[in-house]
Amino acid sequence: MKRLISSCVLALCGTTFLNGAVMAAEPAACQNVRLGVVNWTDVIATSALTQVMLDGLGYKTKQTSASQQIIFAGIRDQRLDLFLGYWNPLMTQTITPFVEAKQIKVLEQPSLKDARATLAVPAYLADKGLKTFADIAKFEKELGGKIYGIEPGSGANTQIKAMIAKNQFGLGKFQLVESSEAGMLAAVDRAVRRKEAVVFFGWAPHPMNVNVQMTYLTGSDDALGPNEGMATVWTVTAPDYAQQCPNVGRLLSNLTFTAEDESRMMQPLLDHKDPLESARQWLKDHPQDKQRWLEGVTTFDGKPAADNLKLTNN
Repeated sequence: MKRLISSCVLALCGTTFLNGAVMAAEPAACQNVRLGVVNWTDVIATSALTQVMLDGLGYKTKQTSASQQIIFAGIRDQRLDLFLGYWNPLMTQTITPFVEAKQIKVLEQPSLKDARATLAVPAYLADKGLKTFADIAKFEKELGGKIYGIEPGSGANTQIKAMIAKNQFGLGKFQLVESSEAGMLAAVDRAVRRKEAVVFFGWAPHPMNVNVQMTYLTGSDDALGPNEGMATVWTVTAPDYAQQCPNVGRLLSNLTFTAEDESRMMQPLLDHKDPLESARQWLKDHPQDKQRWLEGVTTFDGKPAADNLKLTNN
């Protein structure tokens, strides 16, 4: 991450005294914050929330939507600063080369601890006996030999393809249908309305867990991660980002969520509401979250963030 050599000097020049404490303005080179965003509703929601807060603190943010591989490469190549959607273990195979080469830093604590991601079916199909990974092949005819996944190149799709290639669970004749999150959910919705058989990649947090009566399959033998798909979500940045831009780094470290809250954040997006406006409304409706996330954070020019956050449209 190329930042001005004079960052320390700039920080000292921007120092002000507030309530007896020394509050340093962020180095000028940190004002522009570049977020990578995959087209997953949870990542869109948390990224919008981060953008609204940073913009409201005097930063200038820009989002770039891309696949996870392109985002990780963008951080490596200093074209992006951060990404709030590293799902572990789903993306671990993709991110590991960048982490091992010290081109990406994973924050010390996850932003979400109670996530889950694995194959799922509608509850009515589980009631018919499709409850485990080993059961999928027994329903090959009803399923049309298809498993519905998300976007090409995703860690989840890579792992599902590996199961098919190895004929794991007898899935050798199955086809993975790759699509966007929205495309996959549309296919699931059609199947549910017709009471048809469908196996798809499901995860929490996500409103699908409320909108669809669904059952996560068990007996995965860790094919999609340990403990039947239990997962954590992490924020990643350029290796030295928190040192060069400590105020933004502090905000990122403060951003922790629960699966229940994220599902509620996502629902307006699935109802076609604007992500940024939905994020502003969340902050207005949940002052305790705002206070927690902004603890120890300042505006770009060094004022206490909680008292000076501007939640207006840009």
